Amino acid sequence: MANRLSQVSGHVTNTYGRGLLAGEVAIITGAGQGIGRATALLFAKEGAKVVISDIDAKRLEDVEQEIKAAGGQVLSVAGDVGADSFPKLIVDATVNKWGKINHIINNAGFTFDKMLHTTPDETFDIIMKIHVRAPFRLIRQAAPYFRVKPDQRENRSIINVSSTSGLHGNVGQANYASAKAAVIGLTKTIAKEWGPFGVRANTVAFGLIHTRLTAAKEAGVTIEIDGKKVALGVPGAKGPTEAPSPDAYSFIPLRRGGTPEDAAGSVLFLCSPLASYVSGHTLEVTGGVGI
Repeated sequence: MANRLSQVSGHVTNTYGRGLLAGEVAIITGAGQGIGRATALLFAKEGAKVVISDIDAKRLEDVEQEIKAAGGQVLSVAGDVGADSFPKLIVDATVNKWGKINHIINNAGFTFDKMLHTTPDETFDIIMKIHVRAPFRLIRQAAPYFRVKPDQRENRSIINVSSTSGLHGNVGQANYASAKAAVIGLTKTIAKEWGPFGVRANTVAFGLIHTRLTAAKEAGVTIEIDGKKVALGVPGAKGPTEAPSPDAYSFIPLRRGGTPEDAAGSVLFLCSPLASYVSGHTLEVTGGVGI
């Protein structure tokens, strides 16, 4: 892959645009930090024109400037993916700017953990809204740009982010596990319905990736949803540099948690021509957990 910055006669030469996604347009939600940010940066390096979105406008602006500074092409559309107006807003902005859509990466989301018997309806419903309903509505809004005539086909794909919680369940995550299982069914349906148009649809089920969702809950990180503060993180969790012993990740064959960059690489693979005959698949990115 030749898309990197190289020095010629003391000057930095930009070689963006010659990568695996050269000239393609990708919408990435939840791109203000973590996996979404890493995916946006990697896609831009690989020549994609990226449309990034996040509910945190300031973080989104920082990622936009980071991509531009490296010579990438980017459009920011801040907003709440769960809002009724959001799908039309981002699809119209994307098409008005670049005339097409090649990829949608439904990455935005958060956890709202409670034991099943103490989970109120609204706590269950908001997770389903953001992780299932929002991706469904965005994909549906973009349908005219995916269901195209054979002579207009390019590399096109849908990536929905799931989790090992959606594959195996998880204590305290009845809402999150249900939502992440649901997007797998959604993805497989898209693969069957849109396959005849040359569209691929795949799911990525992440294991332990070091982000704010898997950091220590004691750090006090919160987000505001519908006017309520939601605490993020896992009680007592250790970050990648805080392992208390060599056995801290003994449950992971690779003996470490994943980085956002690890996660982004798997998304790039599924969107790229390298996965041109992969559709309806759920790629487990876990460091070997669950084998």
